[in-house]
Amino acid sequence: MCVSGTTAHGHGSYSQESSGGTVAANSTTGLSRRSFFKAGATVAGGAAIAIAGPLGSGKAAAPGVVDLTHRLINAFPTFGGDDASASDVVVSNFDTDGFYQLQWTIVEHTGTHMDAPGHFGDGAMLVDEIPASHLVAPLAVVDIKQKASHDPNATVDPEDLVAYERRHGRIPDGAFVAMNSGWASLVDDGDVFRGGTGFPDLNFPGFSGDATDWLIARRNVVGIGVDTLSIDPGNSADFAVHFGFLPTNRYGIENLANLDSVPPRGTRVVVGAIPWEDGSGGPCRVLALT
Repeated sequence: MCVSGTTAHGHGSYSQESSGGTVAANSTTGLSRRSFFKAGATVAGGAAIAIAGPLGSGKAAAPGVVDLTHRLINAFPTFGGDDASASDVVVSNFDTDGFYQLQWTIVEHTGTHMDAPGHFGDGAMLVDEIPASHLVAPLAVVDIKQKASHDPNATVDPEDLVAYERRHGRIPDGAFVAMNSGWASLVDDGDVFRGGTGFPDLNFPGFSGDATDWLIARRNVVGIGVDTLSIDPGNSADFAVHFGFLPTNRYGIENLANLDSVPPRGTRVVVGAIPWEDGSGGPCRVLALT
């Protein structure tokens, strides 16, 4: 769900403007620096490849780490249906400036992103107020793929949480609970991923209000996550989860990826939320430590 936008400068998506060191703007110096870096890369050889390869691939960055983040592209499917909530412009390039830099214009609720409590709770924590300790948590993955294969608006319900605990044990204190509906595999087709053309024509799985009420009352969780566009199901008319769960100073993560690659329990999640000033959320890197 999208409310406001933000602009960021960086080497890649939503990173801050480059700092440190003096880089001459003329092309001769820029080419000289490029030659220097290329020479360094040749000496480093395999080390450079080992570091850069996983980041480019979007797959696990290292043994024991699973990336739960979709690659952020300009046309990532949006809640509204226009697929245009992110755009980038090259503001510095090697030929003229000696370094590379993009300026991104991004609606906060784009790609794999956080819904901060203050997104739907007036006075609740905004993204820059969430304690860092809440961003590293035991991960509980609730699989509803079978249910979702028969009903595009399937929800995680209290009985799913009870069944999860009977099979895998109690949801840990301070956990992050993620729904795995299998929907992440549809992300390459915007209308299929949305289950429609855009709000209010949406159909995809989410949490039910009863399930999040159960978690609030019975388990001390820091947040929930989904592999779809919203923590509420696509056909929701009242957004019960947004209005009921977020204002309790718990957060949501939408558009998770690769949940089939992590076990139902026994791992930890790291939510790399950017603390935008007064932000209602924002794109983030989400990792599972297996």
